[in-house]
Amino acid sequence: MSHLSRRDLFRASGAGLLALTAGGTLAACGGGSGPGGGSGGDADSGTITVWSWATAAAALRGVVPAFEKDNPGIKVDVQDIGEPAIWDKITVGMAAGGQGLGDVLHIGCDYLPGYLEKFPGGLANLSEFGADAHRDAFAKGLWPVVTGKDGHAYALPWEVNPLGFFYRKDYFDKAGIDPETLATWDDLIAAADRFKAANPGVALIGLNKAANPSPDLDFLQSLMQLQGAFYFDLQGKITLGSAEDVRALTTVKHLEDAGLIADAPGDQGWGSLMKAGKVAVAPMPAWAAHYLEKKFADQSGNWRLAKPPAVTPGGKRTALVNSTHLAVAASSPRRRAAWKFVEYALTRTASVNSMFTAGGVFPALTAAYTDPMYTEPSAFYGGQPVLKTFTELAIDGGGSTNYSGDYARALKLVSDAQTKVFLKGGDPAAVLQDAAKQLAQQTGRSIA
Repeated sequence: MSHLSRRDLFRASGAGLLALTAGGTLAACGGGSGPGGGSGGDADSGTITVWSWATAAAALRGVVPAFEKDNPGIKVDVQDIGEPAIWDKITVGMAAGGQGLGDVLHIGCDYLPGYLEKFPGGLANLSEFGADAHRDAFAKGLWPVVTGKDGHAYALPWEVNPLGFFYRKDYFDKAGIDPETLATWDDLIAAADRFKAANPGVALIGLNKAANPSPDLDFLQSLMQLQGAFYFDLQGKITLGSAEDVRALTTVKHLEDAGLIADAPGDQGWGSLMKAGKVAVAPMPAWAAHYLEKKFADQSGNWRLAKPPAVTPGGKRTALVNSTHLAVAASSPRRRAAWKFVEYALTRTASVNSMFTAGGVFPALTAAYTDPMYTEPSAFYGGQPVLKTFTELAIDGGGSTNYSGDYARALKLVSDAQTKVFLKGGDPAAVLQDAAKQLAQQTGRSIA
């Protein structure tokens, strides 16, 4: 369901990341000395610029008045660069040695490792400013995502998106199935006939099987992440042929064979199925809680949220499927002032909760979850406090996902592999192992 990503940000189809991956090594930022390398400076006053986009930028602006009051001498200019324009601007600035970059950069989990790999020295080393003191403050599994190969932090987590299992209670009630008792996806597949008999014409989930016009891999990736796996391991080696990844794609195939996946072609396919009431499950992350409520208001009272089923018996039922972060450009002449804003915005409960309220950015800071708003019942979800479930999932945490600098290449190859399974009856193990070999040839990475 990639076409529904809240900013469509976790897709790697933007020109920025493709420039990182398709062109080999681009010009790295200058070395320099001082915290984070680069040619910037450590002024702790002056005006800093913050690059973000859309509602996230508006949410950051809400923090500025309190920050400026508590930090006299620092002024903050939050700029809505737009998305995907922000990725192009950051990439061009990095390739130019940091010229023209904002002081603070809002970066997604799929871009951050690419910037660290392709532009060493491009982002400031925040550990030298004290970032490590916040290592345990965020959802488990996020700190390795912001940590470079040298063990230093180059960003702080802002948003986290634990995977949820949204389901139509009315449809499952008709079939006499309690989704809370489904421990694994295989349990759900075993109940396929009963579900379909009670709900003719209704599928479990909707996927763009032909991946046209763009890849639709959020569900497959989440099945990998539930097992602590992905396309790459934390060392950057290719893991596409691993038992976990094969098991994930095999689960997708079994769901398809059981007639539980509806085709959702084009950009609006999934939304059309949802609007027509033809989908019973939405395996989606935290940002979707408000999205579903606003987009499908006429289905109020029918939806509920549960922990996602595990892929294997006794397996983990939590996964952090994506995240965003704030980093400081190494070329900034005001790195210390920029760090003060990042720390103020992301490590204070008042800041992150105000931004969540303003922009729907589910906070990675776990201390924020003590706010009463996370236990408020939702009428759309039949009075269920859905945010409370997501806080529990975030606290439990998940495996750390390394998108690497070659995510765009992997995305295309895995999308082709999934399409072969859907449209040509391909064997999951064979298509993924072939994809792994191609990815190794294209990138020079070794296969784990």
